[in-house]
Amino acid sequence: MSTLYVTWLYVPGDRPDVVAKALGSGADVVLVDLEDAVAPDRKAYALDATAELLADRHDVPVHVRVNALDGPLAEQEMRRLAGLPGLDALRLPKVTCPADLTRVASWAGAAPPPLYALLESALGIEHAYDIAAHPSVHGIALGEADLRADLGVSDGTGLSWVRGRAVVAARAAQLPPPPQSVYPDIRDTAGLALSCAEGRALGFLGRTAIHPRQLPVIEEAFRPTEAEVAAARDIIDAAALDAGALALADGRFVDAAVVAGAHRVLDLASR
Repeated sequence: MSTLYVTWLYVPGDRPDVVAKALGSGADVVLVDLEDAVAPDRKAYALDATAELLADRHDVPVHVRVNALDGPLAEQEMRRLAGLPGLDALRLPKVTCPADLTRVASWAGAAPPPLYALLESALGIEHAYDIAAHPSVHGIALGEADLRADLGVSDGTGLSWVRGRAVVAARAAQLPPPPQSVYPDIRDTAGLALSCAEGRALGFLGRTAIHPRQLPVIEEAFRPTEAEVAAARDIIDAAALDAGALALADGRFVDAAVVAGAHRVLDLASR
């Protein structure tokens, strides 16, 4: 069974004190950011601090978001960090096509770490499946702030098709469901919960956060309800008695895909 990540916490790479707190925050994954969260004159320090952090393994998976792949910093960051024992994965911004991934993987040497691709442009969305299916990619996600700017949309309604496209691409490439993009208002926990419910209905699993106070809201939003757990158990119990497609007593139809979904519900409930 693969690990189900639900909460991903972004922290600035030039703030080792904040990173240390994040490691004890309860997030499933700590995302050390070398890109948007770090001012240009702090980039070199952020890389040094992150390399020091990754000299040792941590109890929580640590991923690092590098700078723009077409800029002067990403290759240096990849070569510096890729072989360190504390690095679990690299998060790549603004991936537009599989060629980006092949180039980046070559920077990391013979055995590149798992790569997570951020789709943040119309071109990236057009190539969503090919990016997701790249052999070095272990997950995809949307960068919605940049997508809105690129597509010229002012609210989430304009991203509905794009969100669905990301979910389908991940599934078609046999990757975990993508996590939702960040919710920028850290005080609006009610809005965050509502947004998570909408994302869950679209097929997303979990969400990236920019503050620890968002973590329990995200966790609760994606936790299966008692009714969902009970329904999943009914499905699995029925499937154990008959390996083929069958109908439950209440009329629900059960096949292999439904059984797989039921197992995922119980996996999430057992977290």
